[in-house]
Amino acid sequence: MTLASQNTSGSSDTSPETPLPSILDVSEDDLNYVVSQLGQPAFRARQLWRSLYHDGAQSFDEMTTLAKPFRAALEERYRISPVAPEVELRSADGSTDKVLFKLQDGELIETVLMRYGLDGHRRARRTVCISTQAGCALGCTFCATGQQGFRRQLSPGEIVAQVLHMRRVIRSENAALIAEGSAKKDEVTEITNVVFMGMGEPLANYNNTMGSIAVMNHGQGMNIGARHLTVSTVGLVPEIRKLAREPYQLNLAVSLHAPDDESRSRTMPVNKRYPIARLMHACRDYVETTNRRIFFEYVLLDRENDTPEHARKLADLLQGLMCHVNLIPVNPTEKGPYSRPNDRRSALFREILTRSGIPNTVRQEKGIDINAGCGQLRARSLDDAVETAK
Repeated sequence: MTLASQNTSGSSDTSPETPLPSILDVSEDDLNYVVSQLGQPAFRARQLWRSLYHDGAQSFDEMTTLAKPFRAALEERYRISPVAPEVELRSADGSTDKVLFKLQDGELIETVLMRYGLDGHRRARRTVCISTQAGCALGCTFCATGQQGFRRQLSPGEIVAQVLHMRRVIRSENAALIAEGSAKKDEVTEITNVVFMGMGEPLANYNNTMGSIAVMNHGQGMNIGARHLTVSTVGLVPEIRKLAREPYQLNLAVSLHAPDDESRSRTMPVNKRYPIARLMHACRDYVETTNRRIFFEYVLLDRENDTPEHARKLADLLQGLMCHVNLIPVNPTEKGPYSRPNDRRSALFREILTRSGIPNTVRQEKGIDINAGCGQLRARSLDDAVETAK
């Protein structure tokens, strides 16, 4: 474990009670207004936007395309990042980083960076898994975040800042490889994918989630293709229907985790509000509207949802739907009641799906040694703080 010591706010010192607002929470339209109010020509807004999101500047002083008086005026009014790394961990195999961020009000959120090499049919990937809420109100019983309760929504800037931080990590690694001659500039990989699967329910923070997507997808900003952005949901039916009408060609991942109402309601309280029949109707409408497949997340819980009967029910439920199932052996939490199924049970479950024509994979596990599962590092850090205070 390493403690973060670098201040990346890019603002002048202020008291903890009155922090400056983050400029990452200023929309593109509002940024144009801010620049005009400061007496600058319109093209300065484009330069500022590019410095923030394309270049990833950590301070206003780094924005050398802007005049010094303009930079000074910005620094008086804003800080850059609204998040600060509190704990930064790396897995023993070097493939996974996890960062516990502290927000300006003291709340804690988690972000994970996963490095994937060439796997025979796909290029190397650098995937960031980000949070959209501090905590979560939906209470899934196998999820560490769900066991902690809901704290608040994250702003668009707090969501985007997680990706910007992890991109700096990757850019630093790439620069080192180029400097030592291990790779050429056109051979290194930047952030390729972002998945909204960290702490919280993205579609319960709909507007701020979509605001962050607009920034990530912006051609003059982070320029991450919409097809490389995946939004996960436990199954909020009205928001799934709303998402289908958005202009972005996003990936949708639905956390299903059981093929029938009785099983699903035991582990996912949201199922009582949006039962499976209603959820699947929305999913089929989503595919018909967007012509894009849906990814179904299915956490395998030993003796709870991993029987051959469950597999056959799941196959029947998904017949004829353009979809892919990601099977995920559960990463047990200290306070959770579930265990991982053994390899034989997982293999049998997958075999039944495959024989039924349902595309599926077992998700490659990363970062188990650094509590990379959603909410686990925050829970551990809070427990450590309690023990220290005793």
